[in-house]
Amino acid sequence: MLDLLLFFFLALILPHSAHASTCSSVEALGSIEVTYSLNLAYIQEQTQYWSTSCSALRPSCILFPKTVEEVSTIVKILANSSEPFAVKSGGHNPNNGWSSVAGGPLIAMERFDQANLDRSTGVVDVGPGNRLDGISAKLQGTGWTFVGGRIGNTGVGGLVLGGGLSYMSTQYGWAASSVLEYEIVFANGTIGHINGENHPNIFRALKGGGNNFGIVTNYKLQAHRQGNIWGGNLVYLRTPEKDKQLLQAVRDWTEYNEDEKAAVIVTAERANINVVDSWIIFLFYDGPSPPPGLFKNFTDANPLLDTTRTQTYADLMATSNWVVIKGSVVDIATETIPLPSAENQVKVMEGLHNHWRNISSTTLLVPGIVASIAWQPFPKKIAQKARELSPDLIDADADVDRIIIEMNYAFIPQSEYEPMANTMEATYSGVRNRVTAWQADGTLPQAYLPIFMNYGFYRQDYFGRLRPESRALAKRVSEQVDPAGLFKSRTGGWKP
Repeated sequence: MLDLLLFFFLALILPHSAHASTCSSVEALGSIEVTYSLNLAYIQEQTQYWSTSCSALRPSCILFPKTVEEVSTIVKILANSSEPFAVKSGGHNPNNGWSSVAGGPLIAMERFDQANLDRSTGVVDVGPGNRLDGISAKLQGTGWTFVGGRIGNTGVGGLVLGGGLSYMSTQYGWAASSVLEYEIVFANGTIGHINGENHPNIFRALKGGGNNFGIVTNYKLQAHRQGNIWGGNLVYLRTPEKDKQLLQAVRDWTEYNEDEKAAVIVTAERANINVVDSWIIFLFYDGPSPPPGLFKNFTDANPLLDTTRTQTYADLMATSNWVVIKGSVVDIATETIPLPSAENQVKVMEGLHNHWRNISSTTLLVPGIVASIAWQPFPKKIAQKARELSPDLIDADADVDRIIIEMNYAFIPQSEYEPMANTMEATYSGVRNRVTAWQADGTLPQAYLPIFMNYGFYRQDYFGRLRPESRALAKRVSEQVDPAGLFKSRTGGWKP
């Protein structure tokens, strides 16, 4: 009966709402929380972005739906307006307009914080309002784990829709590889439950396709067994010799590591006038302790600090948020490279790293600057596991080992947004140009090199770097589920 009344109410207001704001139309319903700029909930939600450039964009209101039916109602009202809008899970993506908006409504998904686990099967319903530290804390003690990312503050929604690289990816593929079913609100307001059997093309498009197809309100995931883990950081002062040692270590690790429970991220970081110039390595083992000598190439490099220990996964996620630099504008970009041979590793690894150092050196007078580059192994095993579990848009093949490079600049002045965007473009373009030149002269092998959505910069062509058939599939699905282009034309993100 309530649904019928709501239908008649919407029928009355929607024909007249083309010139009314979505905010006022939703507020008139009286059932969905709507907040404005002087409201405490609005102010607090605007602080929950990784980049202050996103916080500086002021939505006309922030909507806090708590049920899938409320999201459906909001989408129906949006379809009868012309405003831009955004949907926000954790606000991790720093690209302006991706999960932030100026002059239109922001749909904050934080009320969708469900984590309902079937302890017998490990199937868990996870809402996009969860962050990784929150979901790991909720699962702590159950014996099951969620294949999430590596920083606790990251929101579930954007992570999974972008694919999601995990410490456990060599065991279980992408975070998206564990999704069994999506609950989603489409552009016309209908609610779908999408799995590989009933809508295989939509199911595949949602794995690496971003926010182009609707608003996901629940991820039904296959969790995996887990007890205590081992992990933490090694920290080193940077020297030219340390650069050589650690770059060779991460190259060799990518090729030779056979233990799928182990993972590393090798990060170089520098700050104003070289006050900080260091290497920080993230080590992970999905067990209480790694086999002796597994991480020898890294531990033999004589770290100044070693925080590795046996702990719970929830503890690891909770203590990972030190990497979030509060009060800064953040730029993130990425490139994917084929693993160089041992013969060519110095030319490639040191050549790319020196390029990053040369470009980042030009930024060291920017107030608050922190520049970093992360070398993240993407061995064949990750692609193999992802393919075994579920098809996705990324469609990485297991023919070649790769490394995903993440490049970050964090800085304080909003006025530096465009100049630093140009610097970031010079950084990732320099990597890309070197890689393609080395492929042309045989230094590097030919390989499919998609860019990873979760680290993508707004100027990068995410869909253009996918396989043509993946991009075509995403375009077909987008036209099928959103023929009027609500998500294509009214909200940010990469479009197929």
